[in-house]
Amino acid sequence: MLKTTLLSGVAALVIAVDWLRFEEPRSDGGRPFLLVVAAVAPVLLRPVWLRLVAMAVSALFAVWVAFSLSPLALWPGGEGFFGTFGSRFSRGFLDFYDYRVPFHPATRPQMHAVILIAIFGFTLAVALAIAARRAVLAVVLFFVAAGWPATLLAGGNELGRGLAILAVALALLAGMTERPSRLALIAAGAVLGGALALSSSPAVAKSAFLDWQHWDPYTQPRKAVSVSYIWDARYDGVRFPKKKTTVLTIRAPHTPYYWRATVLERFDGTRWLEDLRAESFQQKRRLNPAPRKLADLLRQEVTVAALEDNHVIGASMPITNDLEGQAAYEGQGVFRVIGGLHRGEHYSVYSYAPRPTPQELVRIPAIYPRALTRPHSELDVAPGVTAPPLAVPGRDVRMASKLTGRLLPYAQLYERARQVAGETTSPYAATVALETWFRSTGGFTYSEQPGGTPGLPPLVGFVIDTKTGYCQHFAGAMALMLRLLGIPARVAAGFVPGHYKDDFWEVTDHDAHTWVEVWFRGYGWLPFDPTPGRGHLSGTYSSTSTGFNAAGAAKLLAGLVKGGEVFGSDAAGGILPHDPRRPNPRSVGDRPFITGGPVTPEAKKAPPSLLFFLFLLAAGMAAVIVLLKLGRRKLRYVTRDPRRVAVACARELAEFLRDQRVPPGEAATFRELGGTVAERLGVDASRFAQAATAARYGPPGAAREAAGSSRKELRDLKRRLRKSLSRSDRARGLLSVRSLGLG
Repeated sequence: MLKTTLLSGVAALVIAVDWLRFEEPRSDGGRPFLLVVAAVAPVLLRPVWLRLVAMAVSALFAVWVAFSLSPLALWPGGEGFFGTFGSRFSRGFLDFYDYRVPFHPATRPQMHAVILIAIFGFTLAVALAIAARRAVLAVVLFFVAAGWPATLLAGGNELGRGLAILAVALALLAGMTERPSRLALIAAGAVLGGALALSSSPAVAKSAFLDWQHWDPYTQPRKAVSVSYIWDARYDGVRFPKKKTTVLTIRAPHTPYYWRATVLERFDGTRWLEDLRAESFQQKRRLNPAPRKLADLLRQEVTVAALEDNHVIGASMPITNDLEGQAAYEGQGVFRVIGGLHRGEHYSVYSYAPRPTPQELVRIPAIYPRALTRPHSELDVAPGVTAPPLAVPGRDVRMASKLTGRLLPYAQLYERARQVAGETTSPYAATVALETWFRSTGGFTYSEQPGGTPGLPPLVGFVIDTKTGYCQHFAGAMALMLRLLGIPARVAAGFVPGHYKDDFWEVTDHDAHTWVEVWFRGYGWLPFDPTPGRGHLSGTYSSTSTGFNAAGAAKLLAGLVKGGEVFGSDAAGGILPHDPRRPNPRSVGDRPFITGGPVTPEAKKAPPSLLFFLFLLAAGMAAVIVLLKLGRRKLRYVTRDPRRVAVACARELAEFLRDQRVPPGEAATFRELGGTVAERLGVDASRFAQAATAARYGPPGAAREAAGSSRKELRDLKRRLRKSLSRSDRARGLLSVRSLGLG
């Protein structure tokens, strides 16, 4: 009992320390200590029925301590106990692959509870194996209990932890063996020495050998993909991969939002570029009038599945997040993760997502703060060229003087913007007119491989000539035309909503997209989407929204617009209402989101998991056992002395019997060994006994010939013994460690 207590206590100490590494700061040791005691105490009891009762009581106590779930919840039917325990445990377990570790135990109580249950469960399993004196089983369970935490959190003194685990494993082997063989002790020393040498090897230190610490047993690992080919404003064509890859899963309300990563706010005369600048505190408050309280913001829980990027993804206008020092604010509502996003990374982001009505936006005048109208701001139409705000007196003359020389082609784009929007002083009327024109009434076609127009800049050729392009063309052209009209605008990059299922939005690389953001006083930057057939915004102010009232908007805006192609007297057919059945040429990446619809399953491959790690561990241990037996057997026959050969044959047969759980008897003679074989296994061994006796005790001349016969007879005897055994008995004998003095 004392040996069981000591060995179980040492193993439990290492297990508890390894699992508690997940917490920062670490919780006090009171509850883990109680659970270790509760796990070890039942295995010390006799008889078996009393041990089983004590284990059941200890398990209830552990659930009570870990999950604060009283055993009284078992009555009357147990639903309140088992259902609650199952949901809390599963949520806490899966959170290990959704949240960054180490975590704060006060903010993630279910994860903390899972750690406590893991300490209890693994300690109980190891203690039971120790009490039963199953050395190999105890070591395997201990390796899993202490090694699994490394699959979730690497770093720290890995060498020290590895040596501690190996030392305890060897202590278990030695403590449960009455007399460890000399070969076992030598092998143990070799294992420790080899581990020390390998741990200092560059190939292993760089995780180039077997990086099983980062395997995830519940999430399909996929290679991270980049979608910069969508966000990088180039107009020479784009190709989505044939296979969809889920890049994000987002817990958020059912209302669809565009997931924003960054903005392209500088136009260099040809294309849009990401050129972020940090605002002052006053500018940030004025340009982004978000609520001060987190409770008034939209909260999303984002899990990175397979996205290769460094932007914090969030709905509409991200305001803050819980990444703390791991993400830096770059300006314009954009945050960057230092070191980039990693698969399985989880964070919460809080966004400002206003949803004004058309009636509210139409009343907002074209009056903008200096931060938006000065040079190098959201009214720049080329390097060093800033458009005057909408409705400023004499702006047509000023624009004509600016759009000359290399910018002369953009005069055509400006004129086309005026024709579509008409004469108006309402920024909202001009914005929704351009959005509608691009999306439904202007005759544009979506194509991922559009042609260009020689002699014209890409966006000018797109609007004036080809009218064929993808989201970068549509968003880039609309944002530039708004700036030419004097309305602050920019291109936003990220993802359309994706597919909603079971409280989560699943976002794939095919959902990557760019759209337009337009600034309105009192609301900040609002999204608009001119790309036909794309996902739909939730705000009813946008013509892409399923709740957009086309007839009401036409009536509201008609009096504010003169001569426009969408509104006003020149409007051919007015604004078209949303019709999901209207066909729009689109790519596989430009489809309306489907709420509640089935998510297309991807081809799954069996991921490396804990089971695979256990398989490798078991295979490695089996190989070591077999090689140790074979090596020791071969070494015994490295002699020409026939008497030593006879002794080696006797030891080989005795070890075969031990591995089959047949005790050969201490100092048994050859005839006694043969009798044991015949009595316990039903195989005649008399010829082997005679040959071995002659080799051991016969005259020198005849002994040498008898030694060869004894080896031949032994091989024949073992062949007949194997045929008499079942496959399971043969496998058990092959992997048994009894012949090594460890059983």
